[in-house]
Amino acid sequence: MDTLIRITNFMWDNIITYLLLGIGLLYTIRLGFPQFTKLGTAFSEAFGKVFKKKKPDEAGEVSSFQALATAIAAQVGTGNIGGVASAILAGGPGAVFWMWISGILGMSTIFGEAVLAQTYREEKDGAIYGGPSYYLTNGLKHKKLGKILAVMFSVFIIIALGLVGNMVQSNSISLSLEQIGINPVVTGVALAVIVGLIVIGGIQRISKFAELVVPFMAIIYFGGAIFVLVKFSSNIIPVFKAIFTSAFSAKAVLGGAVGFSVKQAIRLGLQRGLFSNEAGMGSTPHAHAVADVPHPCNQGFVAMAGVIVDTIIICTLTALIVLVTDAQNVAAVEGLKSVAVTQKGFEIAFGRAGEVFLAIALTFFAFTTIVGWYYFGESNVVYLFGKKGLTPYRILVMAAVVAGTIFSADNVWELSDFFNALMVIPNVIGIFALSGVVKKKYEEWKELEKMKKVKR
Repeated sequence: MDTLIRITNFMWDNIITYLLLGIGLLYTIRLGFPQFTKLGTAFSEAFGKVFKKKKPDEAGEVSSFQALATAIAAQVGTGNIGGVASAILAGGPGAVFWMWISGILGMSTIFGEAVLAQTYREEKDGAIYGGPSYYLTNGLKHKKLGKILAVMFSVFIIIALGLVGNMVQSNSISLSLEQIGINPVVTGVALAVIVGLIVIGGIQRISKFAELVVPFMAIIYFGGAIFVLVKFSSNIIPVFKAIFTSAFSAKAVLGGAVGFSVKQAIRLGLQRGLFSNEAGMGSTPHAHAVADVPHPCNQGFVAMAGVIVDTIIICTLTALIVLVTDAQNVAAVEGLKSVAVTQKGFEIAFGRAGEVFLAIALTFFAFTTIVGWYYFGESNVVYLFGKKGLTPYRILVMAAVVAGTIFSADNVWELSDFFNALMVIPNVIGIFALSGVVKKKYEEWKELEKMKKVKR
């Protein structure tokens, strides 16, 4: 396992992070900074039609907002609570600034992924599927290479998210609920049953579940975070100063005894931001592919809004909770890590009630991620084996959920990080090679918008 950890760290530190940043920069420049110029459009497309339901005669499987909710369900998980805290603990407050940078660049990447997913999606046995495997197969000019990369991606994502990743999420839920007296075995069995009931209904039931639960969990967490920030409002300005100062300086801030290196802040902030919003990793395009929209770019803008919710809002709230309560310094003394650091922040603010609140919030975050990641795996199971592969896959996912609540997640986390790194490579090759298609679709959308304005 030590060898695997070294390989995984080397890949993320020297290859994957730079691939994701590079592709984000490429799309940002090539598309003319859409995360700034089309920010209003992104919000309008994402939330302007929240209550619009998909009509039976429309082309997609779900509405645009349902697709967004499914994507956010997968994006917002334990990384938003534990990953952010870990980045601050090891990289200092400056890691938050670089997390924002990764989110901003990731918005253009995820736009491209959603556009490609919409453009190259397929109908299989009466259902629509899309994602990297589909745009690698149907989009790349070198068909043999496209097929090889598509198969590689499908295998990696099924393992990384559908199986190993969901063990990590269920483990986080069981540990959290164990703090309030619930037996991990009971948690595992209950989770498996509920997950099974939801996923057996396919994307229709998954998207309806996400549409109901995601806004609720986001509002609850937002409300709890605001209460903490109000209670520690005098610390907010010093915290923001510390974030910007330590992003470019190794000076000790916020009472820390030792300064953090700028390199640490950059590496951890970028990694955690990219890992959280999943831009460039090839996961969320599966949800965006099945949305009913008039043009692929419409869903691209919706995908951009997902990064704002995940990284710019929720991850920032977590970071502020940790920093305004000084939980990172308390955690360093007490030897706390990951989720326990954020939990310490809520405990400092509200005592035992704060711990219970975060346990409930984490349960929602991790559970919705399980459902979202299940679906991403399903799309690739269908790509590889057709619908006959779904029943064995569903059984394996439910078994993984139970196993995750029983066994230690330390080694499972390492396996998840390893396969996450592997699945990035074929996806980035695809979106790099197909960037011209995205550019063409973007120009096409702009022309259509001009025509609409003329007709008005």
